[in-house]
Amino acid sequence: MEKLTKIIGIAFLAVSVLSCSDDNESQPTIVDIASDNADFSILVRALERTDLVSTLDGSGQFTVFAPTNAAFTTFFNSLGTGVTVENVDAAVLKKILLNHVIGDEIKSGELPAATYASTLSPFNTSVNAPTISMFVQKAGSVVTINGGSANGGATVTTADLDASNGVIHVVGNVIAIPTVVNHVIANPDFDTLQTVVTSTDQAAVLGALSGLTATAPATLFAPNNAAFTAALGAGGFAYSATAAQVTKVLQYHVTTAGNVRSSQLANNQVVPMFTSPVLNVTVILGTSNPVTVDIKDTQNILSRVFQADIQASNGVIHGVNKVLRPF
Repeated sequence: MEKLTKIIGIAFLAVSVLSCSDDNESQPTIVDIASDNADFSILVRALERTDLVSTLDGSGQFTVFAPTNAAFTTFFNSLGTGVTVENVDAAVLKKILLNHVIGDEIKSGELPAATYASTLSPFNTSVNAPTISMFVQKAGSVVTINGGSANGGATVTTADLDASNGVIHVVGNVIAIPTVVNHVIANPDFDTLQTVVTSTDQAAVLGALSGLTATAPATLFAPNNAAFTAALGAGGFAYSATAAQVTKVLQYHVTTAGNVRSSQLANNQVVPMFTSPVLNVTVILGTSNPVTVDIKDTQNILSRVFQADIQASNGVIHGVNKVLRPF
C-alpha cells in the first residue's frame, strides 16, 4: 500500500510539472499579443519591415512600450504627407522601434518614482555603440516616458500585458529619440538648469545645445537643482553673476571632446570645456567599488557625478551635484 501511494505521488508530481511546462509554452509571446490585437497592426507591420519579429518573438526578456495605430499614424504624418509604415525609411523605423524596447522585463509595480533605463536603440552605427537612455517616471499609477508627449515622450495608457518573454505597456505616442535638451527637460531634478538655459539671456547657449548632432555630439555635466540653489543663492559664487558670466558658467559644463561616456574617463584626465578661451576640468576617479567620479574645476572644488551616462541622440549627460566654477 505504501509503495502504491509513492507511485501515485510521483505520477501526480510528473503530471503537475508537465502541466506547468505546457502552461508556460502556451503563454503568448510579445509578438503573439501584438498580432492578436487589431490596434497593434501597424506595430506588427513595422516589426516585419525592420526584421525585428524574431527578436521580440524569441526567448529573451523584454519590456516593450507599444504605440497604438493612432500613435503611429500621428508619427508618420509628422514626417510628411503620404508617409506610411510601408514607405518610411526602414533604418529610421528600426531605430525608433528599438527606442521602445528595454532588454529586461519591468512591470509597472516594480518602477520607482523616477529611473533611467537603456533602450535597445544604438547611439550610432559603430560596433558596441552605447544605446539611448529612457527616463521613466511613476506618479501613483501613471507612468510617463521622457517627460510625456509634449517633450517627445509618452504616457502609458495600459500597463502590464504579460507575455512569455516579457511585458507590453501600451503608449499613446511614438517615443521620439531624445536629444540632450529633451533629457534635461524630462528630469525634474534638472528644472533649474532648464530654467537658466532657456532664459532670454542664454539663447545662444540653448541654440548651441539644440544644434548638437549625432556626428558632432557633446558631453554635458548637468548640475541638479540643489547645486544651482547653492551656487545662485545668497553667498553662492554666482549670486551676483552677470548674464555674460552665467553664459561662461554654462559653457564650462559642456566638453569639446564629443560623446564621452563614464567608461572613457581616466583618473587625472584633463577635459577641455566649451569656453573662450578654453578652460579645463580634471577627472578624479575614486578607489571604491563602484568607482566614484568627481570633476575638479578651476577652483579645485570637486563635483560628484551622481548619475552617469544619460545617453541622448546628440550627446551624453552626467548629472553632477555642484555647479562647476570657471572663476
